[in-house]
Amino acid sequence: MEKTYRFCQSCGYPLKNDKQGGGTERDGSLSPKYCSMCYRDGQFLSPPEVDTADKMQEFCIREMKKSGMNGFFAWLATRSIPRLERWKKH
Repeated sequence: MEKTYRFCQSCGYPLKNDKQGGGTERDGSLSPKYCSMCYRDGQFLSPPEVDTADKMQEFCIREMKKSGMNGFFAWLATRSIPRLERWKKH
């Protein structure tokens, strides 16, 4: 049985809030692990230089602040990134 994830395993976004229903695999099926903001057609959408949990956290905070989120709340929302599956091997 496939594991069910509540949060994107790249950025920590709650998957139930993803308007697209999640990211997509190469074959077009929904990804059980990643949100539509992080993953499409089996590829991560973050810039190639975002290759560690710390860089992903900084990237997400920057993007959240651009959309009007308070910096402190953006930091709070991204604290779990180092514990997510995508980043555990780094």
